[in-house]
Amino acid sequence: MTAVSTKLAAALLLAFSTAAWADATPVPAPAASAASTQAAFDLDADVNRVLKTFDVPGIAIAIVKDGKVIAAKGYGVRKLGDPAPVTGRTLFEVASNSKAFTAAALAMLVDEGKLQWDDPVTRHLPGFQMYDSYVTGSMTVRDLLTHRSGLGLGAGDLMWWPTSTFTSDEIIDRLRYIKPATSFRNSYAYDNLLYIVAGKIIADKAGKPWSEAVRERILAPLGMDGTTTSVADMLKTADYSAPHSKVGETTTVVKPMPVENAIGAVGINTSAEDIARWMNMLLGGGKTPDGKQLVSEKQLREMWTAQTPMKISEPKPPLAATRPNFAAYGLGFQLRDYRGRKIALHGGALQGFYSRVLMVPEEKLGIAILTNAENSGSMAALQWRLLDQYMNAPATDWIGIVAADEQAKHKEELAKVGKASSARAAKSSPSLALAAYEGEYQDPWYGLVTIKREGQKQVMRFVKTPDLVGDLEHFQHDTFIVRWRQRNFNADAYVSFALNPDGSIERMKMKPVSAETDFSYDFQDLNLTPVPPPKK
Repeated sequence: MTAVSTKLAAALLLAFSTAAWADATPVPAPAASAASTQAAFDLDADVNRVLKTFDVPGIAIAIVKDGKVIAAKGYGVRKLGDPAPVTGRTLFEVASNSKAFTAAALAMLVDEGKLQWDDPVTRHLPGFQMYDSYVTGSMTVRDLLTHRSGLGLGAGDLMWWPTSTFTSDEIIDRLRYIKPATSFRNSYAYDNLLYIVAGKIIADKAGKPWSEAVRERILAPLGMDGTTTSVADMLKTADYSAPHSKVGETTTVVKPMPVENAIGAVGINTSAEDIARWMNMLLGGGKTPDGKQLVSEKQLREMWTAQTPMKISEPKPPLAATRPNFAAYGLGFQLRDYRGRKIALHGGALQGFYSRVLMVPEEKLGIAILTNAENSGSMAALQWRLLDQYMNAPATDWIGIVAADEQAKHKEELAKVGKASSARAAKSSPSLALAAYEGEYQDPWYGLVTIKREGQKQVMRFVKTPDLVGDLEHFQHDTFIVRWRQRNFNADAYVSFALNPDGSIERMKMKPVSAETDFSYDFQDLNLTPVPPPKK
């Protein structure tokens, strides 16, 4: 995102697509001496250039190598309009980089014999239910973490993104109403809801909420004392970053997006100094600074073992050197290779924050990039620059290359949206009077969405999502566009009505207008039908 979907690019998210890494003939790295690459390297200059090039207010960087912290520092500002600088202790929401903490907490339970990776989920959560009864009975704890459930990309995320009033238990209960997009274990499709289920298992085993269990079992032993497990707690600290999103082409401070109902997937807020401790534990065989075995080496290997193959996309020639020979998802981590080395990594994206954490186990190298903006290019540029530096590869202008690629993609998407607008049947009219489209609509898993006249506008509201409120404008025929009042969502969507033979409304479907919309706005998964009026 410019819209959050590069999140996950995106994301991101993000981020979670291998398209940013791509697939062409690998470009071998020319020989280069450590001395020559080190001489050309200036971390401060590179990060400051990224801040300016990608319009990012603030970045925190953590680099660990051979058990030592090489860097844990901040750049830029925590909040536009405020001179307070980002420091090594500044907290950032790291979103889906929380998934590794959930995976590690489950790994500790496996070490303790309290569950096994291939236990049926129903053994630990008897009320758990998916849409298909076979999947319900066959789903294992391992399956919860590996994005192969058959759910579509981001399916059901509208129950927690943006901030909603659903509880975690309600989200888990409504999984049974979400239709699968593919067969079980057939292919990779990133999801968040099953990590919420995984978090529930951890909470049940610990007898306390996920947040408390993770703090006691992971954060405290590692000395990650600044890290919080809720946005509310983060906002009580003295050194935290504000979220920033694009409104049009302008970077703007936006309000935080608490997601307490999804913390098993996105609950961690941390700093460069604390994330360095986390990476050193993972790279150091699972031991705490005082030598305690937090997670066994056996379970760490399991977390970094390929579980679900991921598609490798073709990059443009300037990015050919980033092509992996393999790409897969493990347990809480993506896995791929770069210049002959295996990398375990993950991206994270929430409203106003993008992050990336990556480790090269053979090199005992860890890199974390935390940002207070929605821009995946800034992280990709630094990722490749830092990997090349510490893997003694020749310097490449990744900042310039990635920036040019991002700009070209954004320009192309704007052209597509403009073309769709200009090609519409502008003189067409709705089949019904506008008042006929008003009323309550029900989706099996989300619930109620309303369209009502408010003053001179028809307003759509997602009843369980207070900020998802927008104004409808006619597009063509029986299709409208909803323009969300929170313009930083960058998630305007088509709203199309299908009619019955008698002219009544059969259903309402939605679809994002732009491919840059974050995939967690999974409007296309909704199947909204009119709620019949109460019988008199």
